[in-house]
Amino acid sequence: QVQLVESGGGLVQAGGSLRLSCAVSGSIFSINDMGWYRQAPGKQRELVAAITRVGSTKHADSVKGRFTISRDYTSNTVFLQMNSLKPEDAGVYYCNADVVDPRGIRGIWGQGTQVTVSS
Repeated sequence: QVQLVESGGGLVQAGGSLRLSCAVSGSIFSINDMGWYRQAPGKQRELVAAITRVGSTKHADSVKGRFTISRDYTSNTVFLQMNSLKPEDAGVYYCNADVVDPRGIRGIWGQGTQVTVSS
């Protein structure tokens, strides 16, 4: 069974940093795009950053210059380095990956990790 396991969330003061990790486990052939989304209470889930199979990245305007997405192809892991955190960055962060496995191409979601930023 293919799963995404996230880690790295927590409580941090405004201006601080966190690094999120998301590892893909299970039997897969390859991984296409990977991304991080977040959802604040009462708001819709939004894209924070994404990275393609060849390493092209995009970041939401609200996090440009502060967050950086990267991936390790050997370990099938995607990271989100978050610096200069603001209270409005708080929420549940979800990892997403488009995996290619015996069932075809599927989008898989992680369980989410909570990020809390105190002012």
